[in-house]
Amino acid sequence: MTSVALLFTNYGPYHFARSNAAHQRFEQIGWQLHAIELARADQDYAWKAAVEQSDCPFITVIRDQPLQAITPNRLFQSVYNVLSQINPDVVAIAGYFQTGMLSALCWSRWHRKPAILLSASKEDDAARHGLKEQAKRLLVNQYQSALVGGQPQKRYLLKLGMPTQSVFTGYNVVGNDAFHPDRLRSLPNPIKAPFFLSINRFLEKKNLPNLITAYAAYAAQTSSSWDLVLCGDGELRPQIEQQIQALGLSDRVHLPGFLQQDELLPYFAHANCFVHASQQEQWGLVINEAMAAGLPVLVSNRCGCFEDLVIEGVNGWGFDPDNVEQMQQLMSKISSDPQLAETMGNAALKHIQNFSPRYFAQGLHQAVEYALKRRSL
Repeated sequence: MTSVALLFTNYGPYHFARSNAAHQRFEQIGWQLHAIELARADQDYAWKAAVEQSDCPFITVIRDQPLQAITPNRLFQSVYNVLSQINPDVVAIAGYFQTGMLSALCWSRWHRKPAILLSASKEDDAARHGLKEQAKRLLVNQYQSALVGGQPQKRYLLKLGMPTQSVFTGYNVVGNDAFHPDRLRSLPNPIKAPFFLSINRFLEKKNLPNLITAYAAYAAQTSSSWDLVLCGDGELRPQIEQQIQALGLSDRVHLPGFLQQDELLPYFAHANCFVHASQQEQWGLVINEAMAAGLPVLVSNRCGCFEDLVIEGVNGWGFDPDNVEQMQQLMSKISSDPQLAETMGNAALKHIQNFSPRYFAQGLHQAVEYALKRRSL
């Protein structure tokens, strides 16, 4: 029986949807999947997802500390020990620089077991420098195959030297069924008006000040403008609240705070359009969620999902996140034609079915088979 270990830093709803789909596929062919997380708590992502959601054997490496508080030595040794106990035939590793993931790679090399890289990185995520890219190239070449989100992520790994035939797609998916309009339509409406929805951590790269400025211009020029809901929290919240007040938008821009997935569902159920304005985003899984809820999407063209998920003029539009006027014009365009918004939302729902947990399971299966084949050569 082929045994596969699937390592993420911390399992949230996305991860359980993926691992459960992979478990189902592997079980049909007599394989075993082990779901492993480095820590149960993560300060960067405060989601709550019970381990009982896992359909396959599930292991938390460190239970008594959040990920950011664990010393590198303890994390490295603990991951190594867990893998030694399980002794999988293949290790699928999310990322290549985090200490726990480096430990998993070292284990795979020492025990001559193939490793699969799970990566959402694309070339324009950050400034790329020669020496660091060379080191990354050497590291990436220690993996036998890779599973990435989409085309920009694939191009970056190819540039780092991975063979074309070793890179598969399907990494960046969510549990689409949890957001389907048929499941959400009975939920109460939290906002008693049509609204644009945006869900973010309140960080600089999320570009919320520009989004609010664009919304203010849109609201000033549109007689029956939609409201704006900004779900999330973070260090920029005081600045954002001040901007909203200064623009006189306190009754039009809503800040419900950070919400768990089930608390977000009423907003997905009743939003009219989803907006994501990030200056930089490796993928943007919240856009998958919005499309799975049947919403048209306005998406920054710097988001890693833009090329694969957004079909211009069909399920939404892309925009330059620095271009406030373009954002404002797209808000006006979608809100002025309810029939267009509905048609685009239906197209979004149809297209996102191509990016389901089954797609992840298929891609991981292909990556495992390729990695095992390379080892045998």
